[in-house]
Amino acid sequence: MIPLQFEFVNPEMFWLLLLIPVALGWYWWQQNNWTATVKLSSLKAFQESSLLAKLRPVLLLLRLGAIAFMVIALARPRYVDVSSKIKKTEGIDIVMAIDISASMLARDLKPNRLEALKKVASEFVMGRPNDRIGIVIYAGESYTQTPLTIDKRIVINAINDIKYTDAIEGGTAIGMGLATAVNRLKESPSSEGRVVILLTDGENNSGFIDPKIAAELAVEFGVKVYSIGLGTTGMAMAPVAINPNGTFHYAHTPVVIDEDLLKEISRVTGGRYFRADDNQKLEQIYNEINKLEKTEIEEFQYTHYDEKFRVFALWGGLLLLLELLLKLTVFRSFI
Repeated sequence: MIPLQFEFVNPEMFWLLLLIPVALGWYWWQQNNWTATVKLSSLKAFQESSLLAKLRPVLLLLRLGAIAFMVIALARPRYVDVSSKIKKTEGIDIVMAIDISASMLARDLKPNRLEALKKVASEFVMGRPNDRIGIVIYAGESYTQTPLTIDKRIVINAINDIKYTDAIEGGTAIGMGLATAVNRLKESPSSEGRVVILLTDGENNSGFIDPKIAAELAVEFGVKVYSIGLGTTGMAMAPVAINPNGTFHYAHTPVVIDEDLLKEISRVTGGRYFRADDNQKLEQIYNEINKLEKTEIEEFQYTHYDEKFRVFALWGGLLLLLELLLKLTVFRSFI
């Protein structure tokens, strides 16, 4: 909410306040001429000054006060109240398809690829207040973690709950992950846009749906795909076996991402491909997608002016009237 602001519409009018010192100077110069002089042989009868004579400068003060109030009125003081009303347009429907294969536990991003992704994805969700967002996870198969919803609390909780599990068939089924995401969007009522953010750190080696077929489905239903290849170039510390105590045994393994496939998927659907080889780059990518898929918001501003010049003009008029009344009554003999 914008606080009330006070302003003067015509501040240049304050230059007229220079009339006040000019009037004081004129009064000082002319004061001896305002009272008639009479030559007397003795001043004993006039030794005590008249009380009215001493109060006569009140007339000048009233005149100067009236000038000051009139100048302030001419400057037009007023309060400005600016209020805004936001009209939210229909948001975009976004599904994030996230690879949760064992390789997502690789430590080339800190603390690992999956945890780094969860942090950035949560921030992305919080930055999309008007959009419906859903989560699809996949490894050797895919399923919906949460359907499209405007409730960001549900989405954030779903992201926080994502973890690697051997309950899902091993491998990386990019085609199935994309197809499941498109299936969540195919009947979306959104006229603003339908978007899939497809993230993987490998190549398609599982599942029964070809990624290119899934991309064709995305085109058919007007779904744009932003794909992200996650992982460093070269080697990375990744799980290669399970120790007897149930923990993972890590070793340097080559990072193999089918970038040509991801680029093709994004190209045919009108999206873009990104490569994230560290935490900072991953965050920059999500920020870039956030900028590319902006939901338009209309904002209407209403301005209310509370004019205050009438009060000052009224006080100025009252002072002038009071001066006139005093001249014609109490101080009449001095005029």
